Amino acid sequence: MRTQVAIIGAGPSGLLLGQLLYKAGIDAVIVERQSPDYVLGRIRAGVLEQVSIDLLDKAGVGQRMHAEGLPHGGIELLFKGARHRIDLEGLTGGKHVMVYGQTEVTRDLMEARSAAGLTTIYQAGDVTLHDFDGAQPKVRYTKDGQTHEIACDFIAGCDGYHGVSRASVPESALRTYEKVYPFGWLGVLADVPPVSHELIYANTGRGFALCSMRSAKRSRYYVQVPMEEKVENWSDAAFWAELRNRLDPEAAERLVTGPSLEKSIAPLRSFVAEPMRFGRLFLAGDAAHIVPPTGAKGLNLAASDVGYLSTAFAEYYGEKSPVGIDTYSDRCLRRVWKAERFSWWFTSLMHRFPETGEFGQKIQEAELDYLVQSKAASTALAENYVGLPLV
Repeated sequence: MRTQVAIIGAGPSGLLLGQLLYKAGIDAVIVERQSPDYVLGRIRAGVLEQVSIDLLDKAGVGQRMHAEGLPHGGIELLFKGARHRIDLEGLTGGKHVMVYGQTEVTRDLMEARSAAGLTTIYQAGDVTLHDFDGAQPKVRYTKDGQTHEIACDFIAGCDGYHGVSRASVPESALRTYEKVYPFGWLGVLADVPPVSHELIYANTGRGFALCSMRSAKRSRYYVQVPMEEKVENWSDAAFWAELRNRLDPEAAERLVTGPSLEKSIAPLRSFVAEPMRFGRLFLAGDAAHIVPPTGAKGLNLAASDVGYLSTAFAEYYGEKSPVGIDTYSDRCLRRVWKAERFSWWFTSLMHRFPETGEFGQKIQEAELDYLVQSKAASTALAENYVGLPLV
């Protein structure tokens, strides 16, 4: 098989890249080791930045998002028992975020790709990348007992942190940076109405909490727990009781509880691999970087990587210019590190750190008080939360 771009991974970043390339008239084949049902079954993020909204519109898959998604013009910060609203739209000139689950984004992209008759190879085994340091890279995989090869001009590694793409790069060519936080998020998904129409980020003496949602009838809630905590130690009743203890009186009174559809603990860490280009192999999304979920940047960073990469390929094929692919890594990493900084700052501000004690809690509360009282500080938060522009 021959194609212009071989995309490894059929998650949202790989599918979005494939759709953007299709719109640009560039041929791409997607190779995915899992089944379509497995990919759709992943429970992931649900807050889209303005840049991601715009890219989905550019890819021609934004119709259902606009019809069913929940635009949010603000967020609420809860500390010292009271909530304070950050007016995202008012502070950023009308920009907002969209609550629309990653599963739904993936479904929309899958259906668009299928409708266009584009090639996606699911359940591909033993995927290996070859010769990406030269002019004729190849991807090999096995399926139905046979070995197959895809010859291509470029390989886009969109297969996540544990995928084959970054693992194919020689260790000597890669530099990694990592920070592991001493806690995780215990999360519950339930078919109950959200406690508030906007997200609530809570800083309390008992630890962080987040009230989020996937729709007007499905909610996603989180509480901070120690890193060594186990899901089986938490009944639904215990989770709801702890969440209620971390909310203000009005939110606690409004909280509707119900059986959990999914319950899990997500560790928090930051990770960046540099560079993001190796010859004709380009890393995108979780293959190159991980952020704590506090600032809702994971899926959005993957989308911005794909935005840069699709433009670079369009310039290469349409204008015969290598500038976009030559500057891809540097442009991505500038935005990645700004998102890493914001996620680290917001995580440090909102969570209880065991080693800082009551002094640390008082410092956080003082900074939060300054944040909500200062228009400059609120604007900096809003600009980062809705997403920095692609430059």
